Amino acid sequence: MARRTRSLRKRNSAAEAHVASPHIVRQLPHYDPLNDEQLLKLDAQVDWILQDMGIDFRDDPEALRIWREAGATVDGDRVRMSADWIRAQCKKAPSQFTQLARNRERSVVIGGQNQVFAPIYGAPFVRDLEGGRRYGDLDAFQKLVKLTYMHPNLHHGGFVTCEPCDIPVSKRHLDMLLSHMLYSDKPHLGAITEMSRAQDSVDMAEIVFGADVMEESCVIMGNVNTNSPLVVDKVVTQAAQVYCSRGQGLVVVPFILSGAMGPVSTASSVAQAMAEAMMVCAFCQLIRPGAPFVLGNFLSSMSLKSGAPTFGMPEPIISNYAIGQMARRAGLPLRCGGSLTASKIEDAQAAYESADSMHSTMLAGANFVLHSAGWLEGGLCTGFEKLVMDADRLGSYQKVLAQGLDTSDEALARDAYDEVEPGGHFLGCAHTMRNYQNAFYDAKLSDSENVESWEEAGSKDMRRRAFDRWNKMLDEYQEPPMEESMREELEGFVARRKEELPDAWY
Repeated sequence: MARRTRSLRKRNSAAEAHVASPHIVRQLPHYDPLNDEQLLKLDAQVDWILQDMGIDFRDDPEALRIWREAGATVDGDRVRMSADWIRAQCKKAPSQFTQLARNRERSVVIGGQNQVFAPIYGAPFVRDLEGGRRYGDLDAFQKLVKLTYMHPNLHHGGFVTCEPCDIPVSKRHLDMLLSHMLYSDKPHLGAITEMSRAQDSVDMAEIVFGADVMEESCVIMGNVNTNSPLVVDKVVTQAAQVYCSRGQGLVVVPFILSGAMGPVSTASSVAQAMAEAMMVCAFCQLIRPGAPFVLGNFLSSMSLKSGAPTFGMPEPIISNYAIGQMARRAGLPLRCGGSLTASKIEDAQAAYESADSMHSTMLAGANFVLHSAGWLEGGLCTGFEKLVMDADRLGSYQKVLAQGLDTSDEALARDAYDEVEPGGHFLGCAHTMRNYQNAFYDAKLSDSENVESWEEAGSKDMRRRAFDRWNKMLDEYQEPPMEESMREELEGFVARRKEELPDAWY
């Protein structure tokens, strides 16, 4: 669908939604625990899957035609290809690219030394301290979009921060896209569940950015999962054809519960994830060489008694480190990890599991992190309190990653020792006064005062402080400005498409 071109303009943001940094540029080295022998064994396993086992591409004859024309061996749905050829195709994808935001100051760089945090994706339920657990609706979705927009430690809007279950499935992607575009000016993802919904996403992005900008830049991406083990279905291949043909990005994430969708051993599941994602990356480059691509891994351990996924456990933590090393060897941006937990509320289990999962995500060097805030109940539920609690901690990770240990002359503070006698204190010295505002990370939701002060303030625990925080943020929310003509065109597009689409609830 042709759209008029339109240049992007810088726009002012609400005071609460100031940009501390549009993304993290890490100074901390990656944690690479695997030695050369281990990496070679994993690479050989990946090559064996690509060449000998192959991967099924199902329900999309066009995808099989593209593979045949490229010279792959296609036996029914099974596609096999030289591993060297697959790796060469993957090299055509950029190791680093920029996703433009409506507000250019919020554009993010994905890949290289950069890390981008986005909230939870895909939960059908929401929960807050007073409203309890309930199905998500459009009101909850829009509040979550606004909170993500306002929080400086979340760089990207994601897409399905919760499912608006009060809107028909066939139409809700339109309301979600419009909400992201109106209530935030951070970058976001688009729909993928049907080819037409992906096309709607690209068409609406063209209204905002213009065809000329889209031809040269990534402005929207789709996030898809392979159907592990070793299956790529039409949701993936058709999304690739829509997004990549326009030069837009695709994030491809094998979702593997070790012991179910992959072998019970972590090494084999990591190799399987690499093979599945690299195969799709090669397919994307057949559609359009140079199309932005993010290699993903969502590997979880599971309870072999009940089949329930488990999070923050040693196996997925190790997988984050391994996939980080392998993605960098392949030259591809990485998505993995997040603040993941199986807990139902923001309790000690949620804190432990989320911290372990997110810390390994940070050290592994994940360039694009979905689920970095708000995840509860194995991803079934978005917690309002959890969203702002997680985002608060992301600020501490940002400081560790972006600053590391400062060893400048100012940091070594020799003048402070000249001023303060042995046995004295540094509280009022000139060095402290120069640096006190930024010396330490200020955790907004943590209470470090004495017990008397805490009691006088109402004896609020972290969940209550988080509840107060997100409500205060919404009270102070200001919608980012948008040209009236652009708003009218977006709203007209949504209204027209809703008239064309029948209501469907599945």
